[in-house]
Amino acid sequence: MPPSCPAAAALLLLLGRCLLPSALSFPKDLAPLSTVGLPTTSPYPCFRGLAGDNDTAQLGLDFQRMLRLNQTFLIAARDHVYAFDLSQTPEEFYPERHLTWKTQDMKNCAMRGKLRDECYNYIKVLVPKNDQTLFACGTNSFNPMCRTYKISSLEQEGEELNGQARCPFDAKQTNVALFADGNLYSATVADFQASDAVIYRSLGERSPVLRTIKYDSKWLREPHFLHALEYGNYVYFFFREISMEYTTLGRVIFSRVGRVCKNDMGGSPRVLEKYWTSFLKARLNCSVPGDAFFYFDVLQAITDVFQVNGRPAVFGVFTTEPNSITGSAVCAFYLDDIERAFTGKFKEQKNADSAWTAVPEEKVPKPRPGSCASVGQAAGYRTSNEFPDETLAFIKSYPLLDEAVPSATGRPWFTKTTSRYKLTQLAVDPAAGPHRNYTVLFLGSEDGKVLKVLTGTKENSSVETLLLEEISVYSPAQCNVKREDRRIVGLELDTAHQALYVAFSSCVLRVPLSRCDAYGSCRKRRDLHGESQQCQRLIICGIRWRSTLRVAVNTQGVRQDSEDKDSSKSVHFTFLIGCVFVAFVLGAFFSGLLVSCYCSHVLQKSKHVSKDPENTIQRPLSLRSLAKMNGLLDNPSKDGLTEASSPKLYTTLLPSEKELHNGTGKAGVKEHPELSGLPTPESTPELPMKAIRNQWEKNQNCNNAKESQGKGHPFPGPVSGAQVFQFPGAMVLPSNLQGYDPSLAGYPEEKKIPNAERVLVRHSQCYLPKGVEVTTLEELLKHLHEGSS
Repeated sequence: MPPSCPAAAALLLLLGRCLLPSALSFPKDLAPLSTVGLPTTSPYPCFRGLAGDNDTAQLGLDFQRMLRLNQTFLIAARDHVYAFDLSQTPEEFYPERHLTWKTQDMKNCAMRGKLRDECYNYIKVLVPKNDQTLFACGTNSFNPMCRTYKISSLEQEGEELNGQARCPFDAKQTNVALFADGNLYSATVADFQASDAVIYRSLGERSPVLRTIKYDSKWLREPHFLHALEYGNYVYFFFREISMEYTTLGRVIFSRVGRVCKNDMGGSPRVLEKYWTSFLKARLNCSVPGDAFFYFDVLQAITDVFQVNGRPAVFGVFTTEPNSITGSAVCAFYLDDIERAFTGKFKEQKNADSAWTAVPEEKVPKPRPGSCASVGQAAGYRTSNEFPDETLAFIKSYPLLDEAVPSATGRPWFTKTTSRYKLTQLAVDPAAGPHRNYTVLFLGSEDGKVLKVLTGTKENSSVETLLLEEISVYSPAQCNVKREDRRIVGLELDTAHQALYVAFSSCVLRVPLSRCDAYGSCRKRRDLHGESQQCQRLIICGIRWRSTLRVAVNTQGVRQDSEDKDSSKSVHFTFLIGCVFVAFVLGAFFSGLLVSCYCSHVLQKSKHVSKDPENTIQRPLSLRSLAKMNGLLDNPSKDGLTEASSPKLYTTLLPSEKELHNGTGKAGVKEHPELSGLPTPESTPELPMKAIRNQWEKNQNCNNAKESQGKGHPFPGPVSGAQVFQFPGAMVLPSNLQGYDPSLAGYPEEKKIPNAERVLVRHSQCYLPKGVEVTTLEELLKHLHEGSS
């Protein structure tokens, strides 16, 4: 494996282990940093109705909606509207004034087959008409009616109006309403059977009455309207309905946002006369991203417009389907993203059996359907009545947009999936904390608890989402009347007076935003709404938090502490991907560089060796060759000719056997004392070569030979393949120089091999001693030559 492979494998393993949990894991539920129980919340002021009201005492408050206007807080309930002064002391929670509006049609309601409890006048619409008047509508025993009241005194002004299409017939039906440019925009059901869902405009002096097409499921299909708001040239409606796109999957609920132009005047006498020409709707996408998105499709509540990161946005609570696992999420949507979705492609179904697909751009007429007259592409048209019939016919058939509105940051800001109870309501404080630069969510649930959540508003926000408090506010002793209903049906935030109004069906509580006095000066908690320095002073007393946020107040003013150096901090997986990728690239680069350097070094070394091999390769030489190199055997033979085949090493030193017998030895030669006992070839006996019978004997012989060589300076032995010469009258060196093992002499004779046929045992048979440097042999021959001289 190349050197870069282990590094690459390690980096890929690190990448897989680090990225999978971040990118694919479902967000875990947060544990509350503080839990507030009933012993703390039971003393909070609670409103259950007027004293002495027998109907309220027997049936409960039957809360419908609440409204905050300047310093007045209004609660609409059954038969009554209550007005509270927001500046009253925290211990007081009783209305300064109220209005009573009871039905006069109780008998007719009973004749229609309704229960007595359903035949009261439930105030379902309560919106300001202008700065002085209030518009209210009630079910009025399934005969909805509307009135106008003065805000200051709650006295009625003018006559009653028919409330059909402005107010629902039944208190269980949802509705929304608001005034914009002097017109009442309402969304509800317009008939007794609740089959005609409608978005309706009325009460305008210069604008005609307009509505959605009746009984057309492409426009509205069993909607539950939750909120309406005015923004720019449009009025937006937020609702949930049964989707038309996925009818094959059953009754799937989708969350929608619809809009209409405020200057819409309806269509031509041929197409869409007295109907909206600008109505469009798009899906709201609140989901956890991944390989397969996990959707929270059921919209429960949505807020007004807030500034988030310098952009207008709305917050919504979404839950899973009723027959799905229990899950809730909070998502935010930027208004510019909503407007961008309304400029996208339209969605169509070509026939009843085909899937819904995007409408090709070439099929979209001009001006673009859904445009406001005298604005944008429809700038050349003064009113919507002048639009071409082609544009009007298109908007009648294709009101649905293809692309959904993405949530801010692409994922929920808060999720809760392990609880049995879902979230139902929310209120937002976008300017919490001493510096008013943090966003805090107040979330109501089905089990009567309020969750206080600190959340980051950016994709890579340094603020960690924290569940600051879990407050149990429902008190059975105060709110139980007919039955226990813990579901929170309304939240209203009053940051100016540090109060949160929590509405149940039978009661309304005022909860303070902070509980500093209940915790003392040193508790493991954090409160962004505490007023006292003792409560806001880092609040931790040496306990380090897992969050990056620290809040502190000094004696002169408010300051923000820096983050703890050793506090843990979450790293976004996108940043982690970049770091791991850079590390992988750098590792691969340096690994390749090291491999390149190593290969270059080996190549240069091999080239150097090929040029001068004698400097690097040891060449064990035979004595004959070495003698030739040193010129020791240059004296001629008796015949004056050089015998190429006869070895000359030591022939100048040793007389032959014939010369000894004849006495004709050379006069200049003297017998060396060390060579007098050397045998001649004729006198050298043929030694037996024992055939090694087995591998054990072979190894033993090799080991013995190796040991004997280690005792002295070994004589260089020839390497495999070298020729072995027999020298006449050769000197027999000591055994420790030949690598001769005396133990071999003890084996019985089995086979005799002539000396001339003896060959060197190869490497495979025994361990050969290493070759000796040429300089060592030169010194030895020099010593012998000097001795012979």
